[in-house]
Amino acid sequence: MPAGYLPILIYLPVAIAFIILLLLIAKLLRPSAPEAVKLEAYECGVKAGSDARGRYTVRFYIVAILFVIFDVETIFLYPWAVRYRQLGWFGVAEVAVFLAILVVGYIWAYKKEALKWV
Repeated sequence: MPAGYLPILIYLPVAIAFIILLLLIAKLLRPSAPEAVKLEAYECGVKAGSDARGRYTVRFYIVAILFVIFDVETIFLYPWAVRYRQLGWFGVAEVAVFLAILVVGYIWAYKKEALKWV
């Protein structure tokens, strides 16, 4: 076993034991008085109108997934921006192709009316 991992193997159990110890101390010291009012869901001072387990339309999930996909794709622009000067025109062409694919995806989603909320 490499000697470089020895501090990690020592630190890991100490850190886990420290977290468990702090949670146990907090459980012993904190006041515990559960009441019906304290156990209710808090909605900014307004009583909950319905059950939280209601159904959502599939369109909500589609918009959320599309947002995550396109948001994650734009993260790939960051390494390109860091190495912009070293990549030169080849890097500009790569990013142009990448953005073109991204725009085609947006157009496809728009034509399928996946971004239509209502």
